[in-house]
Amino acid sequence: MHFQWYPGHMTKAKRMMQENIKLIDVIIELVDARTPVSSKNPDIEQMAQNKIRVILLNKYDLADESETKKWKKYYEDKGYFTALVNSKSGKGVRAVNSVVMEACREKIERDRKRGIINRPVRAMIAGIPNVGKSTFINSFAGKACAKTGDKPGVTKGKQWIKLGKNIELLDTPGILWPKFEDQSVGLRLALIGSIKDEILQIEELAGELIKYLREEYPAFIEDYLGFEAEGMEYEILEKYALRRGCLQKGSIADTERAAALMMDDFRGGKIGRITLEKI
Repeated sequence: MHFQWYPGHMTKAKRMMQENIKLIDVIIELVDARTPVSSKNPDIEQMAQNKIRVILLNKYDLADESETKKWKKYYEDKGYFTALVNSKSGKGVRAVNSVVMEACREKIERDRKRGIINRPVRAMIAGIPNVGKSTFINSFAGKACAKTGDKPGVTKGKQWIKLGKNIELLDTPGILWPKFEDQSVGLRLALIGSIKDEILQIEELAGELIKYLREEYPAFIEDYLGFEAEGMEYEILEKYALRRGCLQKGSIADTERAAALMMDDFRGGKIGRITLEKI
């Protein structure tokens, strides 16, 4: 499969972010803990220039715990401030305030020396589609400030959100970058749902997932399937379809429906805590 999805609104969103970057003290970027590098937008890196950076490894409850620890250290070694969060449950979200204030400590001190006291830290919240930004903002603010959805592309424009006296957040739409130089990056983003399923071959995607899990998490995939994961990926998908009762007329395996079920189960953590890229 060839993976690419860059609708027109993303160009507009990127331009808006570039225009507003000068207003910002710190950039809070959400990445998916299952794909901590592939879900990090290189365009945001380029735009960030000399801004203070915070990386939130979101959905860490769905990722391999030991791998997440390594990725957290990886980003801290690169000079980022980091936190593990689960936007949906709110776990780790409260600690983000302290991480942001610690990241901006020198800037707050400089302001104090210049007589500027109690000025809120201005933060831009950024990330790729479907990484959980809107859910995080609502959890962080303790109220429904941002629209949420389980499909990419829900946030369309910018909005400022006041979080008490300390922080003002600029929410931005999820953007990808125009071209994936490495198609394995596109595959990982497709697997976590950051590229619209409608433009993908869902059976091929499920086949790629089976292939990866057989190599990296064989016990998980066999426990999930309920049988040994032997043979070609499509054969496994057919067998799985029959087991799940996904049938077309004449009791033929409906592999498309079975693939959609498998992808939903993977994205919801029902197969196990899985990381798609490892150090």
